[in-house]
Formats: sequence, C-alpha cells, structure tokens
Amino acid sequence: MKLPVATLVVLATSIGTSWAAPRTVTLSVPTMDCPVCPITVKKALTKVPGVAQADVNFDEREATVTFDDAKTTAEALTKATKDAGYPSTVVGSSK
Repeated sequence: MKLPVATLVVLATSIGTSWAAPRTVTLSVPTMDCPVCPITVKKALTKVPGVAQADVNFDEREATVTFDDAKTTAEALTKATKDAGYPSTVVGSSK
C-alpha cells in the first residue's frame, strides 16, 4: 500500500511532536541585585526557542521556566541568562 506524500509528512510531523514534553526548571540567579534585573533575565529566557513561560522572582533570586524539551534544554536556559550578564544554575526540575 502506497501512501500519498502529504500523508507521510503529516505522520512524520505528528510522530516528532508526540515526543515533546513540557518541562519546568527552577534556576538560581544569585547576581540579580536590583529590581530591574528580573526584567533582563526574563527577556533573555523568553527569547530561547521553546520557552513557554518564564517567571522571575527577585526576592528569591530564582527563575521558574517552562519549556518544550524537544526544542531546548536547561543548559540553553542557563547559557541565556549568563549571556545576559546573570549566570544561573539549575536548582530544581520537574516534567
């Protein structure tokens, strides 16, 4: 049985996205030292492809990020904050 090319493309696309899973990580960002810093950190995180949401808490010096683990990684998130001038480390993770 031969399938039309369009059907194969749809099947391949849906199979590829079925493996994607939302993941949430908490990043420690200890160098945030003023109330404006979270704005920069959030901008850097939301520019990473695959990030669905980024919440930055100045008082806790943490960022909680929800992202598509098929499009990005926790390492890419920490790189984004570092490149913005705010090095971070992963302190928590959940799927």
